[in-house]
Amino acid sequence: MSFKNSTAEKTTITRDTSEMEEKTGNIYQSIVMMSKRSNQLSVELKEELTQKLQEFASTTDNLEEIFENREQIEISRFYERLPKTVAIAIQELLADKIYHRDPEINDEK
Repeated sequence: MSFKNSTAEKTTITRDTSEMEEKTGNIYQSIVMMSKRSNQLSVELKEELTQKLQEFASTTDNLEEIFENREQIEISRFYERLPKTVAIAIQELLADKIYHRDPEINDEK
C-alpha cells in the first residue's frame, strides 16, 4: 500500500453513515471492517517508518554524541502529515477496495 499516493482526507469531515451501511448491509459490520483495515494499515505504516528511521539510527549510546538527525526529523514530519489510517480505511470501503465476506452467509450455501 502506498500511503504517499492516498487521496484520503487529512482533516475531519462529516460522513453519511448510510453510504457505509450500504456496503455490508449493517453499519456495525462496516465499522468493524474499517477498524480491522485501519489496524492493518497502521501496522504496515509503522513497519515502513521504523525501517526508514533505522537507516539513520546511531549505534552509539553516548550522551555526548546525541544530536538531532535532520533526515530522521524530515521523515517523521512526512509521516505525521499523511492521512490517518482510519481515513484511508473509510476511503477504501467507500471505493469498494476492501474485500469482505460474511462466513454465516457463505456457510449456509
